[in-house]
Amino acid sequence: MTPPIPQSSPGAGYLACKDEIDAAIAEVLSSGWFILGKQTAAFEKEFAQFLGAGHSVGVGNGTDALELALRACDIGPGDAVLTVSHTAVATAAAIELAGATPVWVDIDPETFTMAPERLRETISEYEEAAVGKNLPLLKAILPVHLYGHPADMPAILEIARLHGLRVIEDCAQAHGATLNGKPVGTWGELAAFSFYPTKNLGALGDGGAVVTNDPALAEKLRLLREYGWQERYVSRLPGMNTRLDEMQSAVLRVKLRHLAADNARRRDIARQYDEALAATPLRLPRISSQAESVYHQYVIRTERRDELKAQLQAAGVGTLIHYPVPIHQQPAYAGRCYQSLHGLPHTEQAAREILSLPMYPQLTNESVNQVCDLLLRWCN
Repeated sequence: MTPPIPQSSPGAGYLACKDEIDAAIAEVLSSGWFILGKQTAAFEKEFAQFLGAGHSVGVGNGTDALELALRACDIGPGDAVLTVSHTAVATAAAIELAGATPVWVDIDPETFTMAPERLRETISEYEEAAVGKNLPLLKAILPVHLYGHPADMPAILEIARLHGLRVIEDCAQAHGATLNGKPVGTWGELAAFSFYPTKNLGALGDGGAVVTNDPALAEKLRLLREYGWQERYVSRLPGMNTRLDEMQSAVLRVKLRHLAADNARRRDIARQYDEALAATPLRLPRISSQAESVYHQYVIRTERRDELKAQLQAAGVGTLIHYPVPIHQQPAYAGRCYQSLHGLPHTEQAAREILSLPMYPQLTNESVNQVCDLLLRWCN
């Protein structure tokens, strides 16, 4: 009987460098220092260097990273943030945790990221609708580099400049992705990363970081992540408690050394899928000519998605839907946030058709071939 093929496997990532990770954890345990020590300081420096950024500030998780990035920009109650509904709900949750309000922008149907033309349209409509009404003030754009593919940052930054908006990148799924050779996370004023175990760079628990080239923002982030303390027990700012601990930092330092190779393997797996499935009616991922994706997910599209998912599950192949219900249609958000008069048709259609195939660096070529054979038989 063929062993099951999971959709993702964070445990395999640990086993691939188990000895290194175990040694790093042992070093932390022997040190007796578990919060904001030398491991976190070293990881922050190494992660910033990996991205070519000036500063990295470790926090408790990716949602906190987004919230702190917004708060560092003084975005809060009475403010609105333009973002997408086709993303993990953490993106919207972080905006509301900061006290601000999401404004939905439709996606590009090929890259699944914020469509610049829809962004322009939504800003124009929102500003017209705000005349004489008490709508929150647009303050920022929060594009999401979804599935490892960069959003169109040059176009988004130009729109932001024209309207005086700040740009904060959601890089939770794009560690190491580039656009025009420039890493995501270094385009906007700030960028938020998640180190959840399934991410391209994943810890053995929760973790996150905010990246910036602005030393003043970096210092403000360090205050905000620990009660606003500049000196212990004295809060200069109203902050929170969200610290990347030493154990996770030590693990991330090990896994960061393997990230480039892991991303290269993800791209190799994607090429195998591309070549094997090119002649099928399935819609395969399309990568922008100037982008280098890190394939956090390999997402196909078909109108018969649920049928295909069931067929693969019956054969022992794990798949997932990232994400089955757009945020603007979820009970907690439905009808509460502004969206374009034209709606979010590409977002809603994607949610009906997308399916994430198995994708992780330790996936073998044999397993990829098995998945492709099943897909080819189903298509025929």
